[in-house]
Amino acid sequence: MSGKVWFITGASRGFGRVWAEAALKRGDNVAATARVLADVADLSEVYGDAVLPIALDVTDAHAVQNAVTRAHAHFGRLDVVLNNAGYALVGAIEEAHEADVRAEFDTNFFGTLRVIQAALPLLRRQGSGHIIGVSSVAGIVAGPITGFYNASKFAIEALHESLAQEVKGFGLKVTLLEPGAYATGFASTASLRIAPVINAYSNTRAEVFAAGAKLDFGEPEATADAILKIVDAENPPLRFFVGTEGLPRARAAYADRLAMWEAWEPLSSAAQGEARQHNIAS
Repeated sequence: MSGKVWFITGASRGFGRVWAEAALKRGDNVAATARVLADVADLSEVYGDAVLPIALDVTDAHAVQNAVTRAHAHFGRLDVVLNNAGYALVGAIEEAHEADVRAEFDTNFFGTLRVIQAALPLLRRQGSGHIIGVSSVAGIVAGPITGFYNASKFAIEALHESLAQEVKGFGLKVTLLEPGAYATGFASTASLRIAPVINAYSNTRAEVFAAGAKLDFGEPEATADAILKIVDAENPPLRFFVGTEGLPRARAAYADRLAMWEAWEPLSSAAQGEARQHNIAS
């Protein structure tokens, strides 16, 4: 078997579908997962045995373990584990019910964690593999009305930053993909949940939606070549902005953060007190 072997969550549409097809078109093999099997089964009609369609709800830990194990056994190895499943809960911090916030984290964060933990023993034994998490520019800069989605992506950022340091010695690679706005259908009802509305936030919500309507959305298919190059790189980046939106926003956000930290540095230093060392339990 030539080419790489991919395990992709959320492969039914959007980025997951684009990247799955890009891998298949160049001769790679893909375990394509989606909540509804029919949404990925059609890939087999075009690409035959190069595709292993799997029904997977990433909130089901048992199903995740079975899917990863099945894919590895079917193809004999996993080279790329790409976590793409996720959705956005839209609402002000006061508006959302805790159960809805937990549900979003169960998919976006814990779903990703489940796949990573299921794959890691296999990848460590291989001594190779590339774990890719789909974050977002929203994982770098937070805004109003999207705070819960921001929080889930900030958590994804931290998870992969730690993971990269932990698994480097095993020959494993880790990359965070940070897309901006793309015409993936992510704003559809399938990818959004709307929290109950409190009228006090109506003006803020209107401003956010108006700004969103003015965004220039990228072309999802244009991302394929970049993702394949990231996967093929000998030393891939830990973080990669997909598209043009991320870097300008990150520059502005980090300039503001540094300026604020530096402005308050005297008080921060005073709060240190008398420096001393303590043993850290092993």
